[in-house]
Amino acid sequence: MAYIDYYKILGVSKKATENDIKKAYRKLARKYHPDLNPNDKEAEQKFKEVNEANEVLSNPENRKKYDEYGEHWQHAEEYEKAKQQEQYQRSTSSQYGGYSEEDFSDFFGSMFGGRTGQSRGQQVRFKGQDFNAQLQLNLNDVYTTHKRTLTVNGKNIRITIPAGVENGQIIKIKGHGGKGVNGGPNGDLYIEFSIINNTQFKRDGDSLFASVDLDLYKALLGGDIMVNTFDGKVKLNVKPETQNGTKVKLKGKGFPKYKKEGQFGDLFITYTIKMPTKLSAKEKELFTELSKLR
Repeated sequence: MAYIDYYKILGVSKKATENDIKKAYRKLARKYHPDLNPNDKEAEQKFKEVNEANEVLSNPENRKKYDEYGEHWQHAEEYEKAKQQEQYQRSTSSQYGGYSEEDFSDFFGSMFGGRTGQSRGQQVRFKGQDFNAQLQLNLNDVYTTHKRTLTVNGKNIRITIPAGVENGQIIKIKGHGGKGVNGGPNGDLYIEFSIINNTQFKRDGDSLFASVDLDLYKALLGGDIMVNTFDGKVKLNVKPETQNGTKVKLKGKGFPKYKKEGQFGDLFITYTIKMPTKLSAKEKELFTELSKLR
């Protein structure tokens, strides 16, 4: 695995605070977001790299491992165990004999390439390589929980995609990465979701937002209208003398809450009043009379 400088990707120093990392990530995530860069493969790759860097550096434990072990940070625990084992063997060999310095040469080099590291006849076991994949879905696809088959490295994997998955979210499928070394566990598969919103609704978490046009007469006099929600139309009562830009909340008509079966956010409707055009002579006369009453 080639070394990836996550600090460089986010444009921060190794002394950056958690807040510095958060700010840098948000700025770059907005810059390279797929919705703002449609069909731009370079921006798509940058977005993926920024998310990967944030996944590591925003987690204090992962960041500590990365700072110490670089590209091998995911194998930090194996490194520590192997290091302790080597120190123990060196100690016992100096006391009782039986091992020479040559027995430990290239010890850590054997962990990620080269010959197989051995200790008292036993091979050192390591977790397999983690795989990364991206899955592109429409917003409608993640409104309900469903199953989908992915092909990763020539293998078909059947996964369940929970309703409410976010754009850019990464989920882990345990054990579906590369094969472990010397009987070690398989690596994991990390799937990043790229969700395309081709609906009239704007999404923010489990909240949805939409604009609804009102004619002048309905705004003035009130009445019932039919509005679109994500799962169908509902009747909505407009209050008399409704002002342009008025917002109303439809509770429970938003997007599903991630991994909370049967729970939904809210839908927020903003009224936009449309003024009548091409008035007839009679309409102009009536509006003139109304203006005089005011």
